[in-house]
Amino acid sequence: MTRHAHDSALVLFSGGQDSATCLAWALTHYKRVETMGFDYGQRHSVELECRDTLRTRMTTLKPEWKERLGPDHTLDLHSLGALSDTALTREAEISMTESGLPNTFVPGRNLLFLTYAAALAYRRTIKHIVTGVCETDYSGYPDCRDDTIKALQVALNLGMEKRFVLHTPLMWIDKAQTWQLTEKLGGSELVKLINTESHSCYKGDRQHQHAWGYGCGECPACDLRAEGWRQYQESPA
Repeated sequence: MTRHAHDSALVLFSGGQDSATCLAWALTHYKRVETMGFDYGQRHSVELECRDTLRTRMTTLKPEWKERLGPDHTLDLHSLGALSDTALTREAEISMTESGLPNTFVPGRNLLFLTYAAALAYRRTIKHIVTGVCETDYSGYPDCRDDTIKALQVALNLGMEKRFVLHTPLMWIDKAQTWQLTEKLGGSELVKLINTESHSCYKGDRQHQHAWGYGCGECPACDLRAEGWRQYQESPA
């Protein structure tokens, strides 16, 4: 496949619902798509094990997706986990901190992820970088905000003398609307695939299956996913 930067995308792909939807979005819009994941010592690292299954089975849904999906890249960022003292990188109860943010916030995570993604995109001749951050269904994480992403895009372009475009397809939609987007992109088969094979639970629980997918059913990520699924199921066809 001929490499053209403007036709290529790199998706930050964790193995969760949002990033899986973003991968389907990128496969719909770009001729060459690569994925990038990060192992930073997260408690819910089981999501990394979901990535291969999602990538493989997505390519069976549409012939053009199989043709477009390129290599996957996984980066070891255990240094981030070592620096962090959060409920996602330590065995700790999930709670709110004095700053008003939940202790699941990993400082600098998305800033580092996107910086490393840009460095890889530079080498791979890719212009478009896709991430599943959003302001609608989130816990107030400052590195998920639209202003942060726009500012980082400017910094990356100045620092690398490139014209990367950071895409956030989910920025202004909630979890129910994310399921609706999933259905629009890949029909009921993609909805079923992401429901059963993606992972969002902060505790990494793959033992308990619910209507909305696997998870502990108690953490904030499970609460969001369960409520989004309920609203999606109740929405008009």
